Amino acid sequence: MSADPQTAGFHVRRLIDLTRRLTGRLETETAAFREHRARELVAEQAETQELANVYRRESAQLKARPDVLKAATPADRQELIQVTRLFEQALSAHARVVEAARTVSEGLVRTIAAEVAAQRGSPSAYGAAGRATPPDARAVALNRTA
Repeated sequence: MSADPQTAGFHVRRLIDLTRRLTGRLETETAAFREHRARELVAEQAETQELANVYRRESAQLKARPDVLKAATPADRQELIQVTRLFEQALSAHARVVEAARTVSEGLVRTIAAEVAAQRGSPSAYGAAGRATPPDARAVALNRTA
C-alpha cells in the first residue's frame, strides 16, 4: 500500500515543522547555557520534553512507512534533509554545552567535598577523658545521575 502525495506531503511538512521548532528550542537552550542563564530553562523544560517526544513519535512513524516519504515531493524531501542536518548540528552543540556544565558542576562538588574533608582533620582515636571520640556523621555525596 502506497501513500498518496497529499497525505505524504502533510506528514513530511509536519515533521519539518517539528524539526524546526525543536532546533530553535535547542539553540535557545544552548545560548542560555553559554550565557550562564540555565535557570531560565526550567520553566520551559516540560514543553521542550513534550516537543521532543512528539518529534520522536513522528519520525518513528515516518521511518516505519518509507512509502510516505517516497510519495512526498522532492522539494519536501530535500527540505526535510536540510532541517534534519541543522537539527543534528544544534543537538551536537547542545550536548557539548550540557556536558561542559555537568563537568563544571561535578568539579565544584568534588572541590567542596575535599575542602570539607580537609577541615574535619584526621580523627583521633581517644578524647581527653580516655574515651573513643565518635566519628563525624556528616557526609557529602556526589550524585552522578542528576
